[in-house]
Amino acid sequence: MKQEIIPFTGYQKVVIFLLAITQFTVILDFMVMSPLGDILMKSMSLQPKAFGFAVSAYAFSAGISGLLTAGFADRFDRKKLLMFFYIGFIAGTFFCGLAHTYAELVAARIITGLFGGVIGSISMAIITDLFSLQQRGRVMGFVQMGFGASQVLGVPIGLYLANFWGWEAPFLMVASLAVLIAILILIQLKPITAHLAIQKDKSAILHLWHTVKKRKHRIGFTSTALLSIGGFMMMPFGSAFAINNLKISNDQLVMLFTISGLSSLVIMPIVGRLSDKISKFKIFAGATIWMMGMCVLYTNLSITPFWIVVILNILMMMGVMSRMIPSSALTSAIPEMEDRGAFMSINASLQQIAGGVAAAVAGMIVVQKTTSSPLENYNIVGYVIVVISIISIFLLSRVSKMVTEKTVKSDSTVMKD
Repeated sequence: MKQEIIPFTGYQKVVIFLLAITQFTVILDFMVMSPLGDILMKSMSLQPKAFGFAVSAYAFSAGISGLLTAGFADRFDRKKLLMFFYIGFIAGTFFCGLAHTYAELVAARIITGLFGGVIGSISMAIITDLFSLQQRGRVMGFVQMGFGASQVLGVPIGLYLANFWGWEAPFLMVASLAVLIAILILIQLKPITAHLAIQKDKSAILHLWHTVKKRKHRIGFTSTALLSIGGFMMMPFGSAFAINNLKISNDQLVMLFTISGLSSLVIMPIVGRLSDKISKFKIFAGATIWMMGMCVLYTNLSITPFWIVVILNILMMMGVMSRMIPSSALTSAIPEMEDRGAFMSINASLQQIAGGVAAAVAGMIVVQKTTSSPLENYNIVGYVIVVISIISIFLLSRVSKMVTEKTVKSDSTVMKD
């Protein structure tokens, strides 16, 4: 069933831009760990298990941070919360660039995760407060373009800097850019305080408990966690697999990330618009089935011509991106306004923890005898993703049903009034 497309106001467009560029830096900080994986593993003589832990350190600390701040998330102006955590994220990223040993890097990733992991949930609460459900697919499409932009602009530039000045350079680049974005947010974003007038819980702990105990919230949390496990498992070892198994060069790796990122910049706005026009769940289910097939095919590859690797990456990216946008839009519709900050914080927290578990488990599954030998058991990761993705389709169908019932109930109430 087609739905009416609601246009954005001028200020809404400003908010979308601010959230998109903020998301760009946060995603880039996390994403750059994957292409730097091969460089880091070689320069520090790390085994896949140790590198998987370095990636998951960010995710676990982000998850813990989200849980600790969830009770307070609806008790402050969302702009002030965003600024506080973004400044902490900038500091943590600078520390990553100043790290020289594995222990220092892990510590810096933990600090970055404590602050960076909450930014996505605050952004989601802002989107849910300022945009209707009929607009959110497009908003998610634009904001999630940070993922594609990080591959087109950030990752290639980061790899270029890493090849010349060492793996620390990309982190210093991200932190410097984030300083400029923080200034823009301070100047352009208006205070977001409508949720403060309808708060019922007097304590943060009580508010956290009331958010967790709602059955519809728990279904949303479980769905998000499983989606994250499926999405994060392949990512940490993507560059090491491409170089050591598919036998593409470092220069080709830069080109691969650039082309994949450009494709996602085209795909995401289209998927966002379709999500607002057609059934969000149908798009998610179709994209998940597509992604499952591509994951199995890709993880079973051996030495492959570069142009085939590029095509397969684009096709896989289509599936990954096309499930992120409708699932995020559906999940955002679960909580009421007074619970949004807490719900989004817990949801993001579980997303990060699940991602950390995924990276750690993938690190235990994948084996590499030497730092230049092919990765083994990467195809098993692909099969695990398939099983998890099937369960995630079932869970998101329940989320979709809840959102539809809520929308119908809301519409009938409006008609009565």
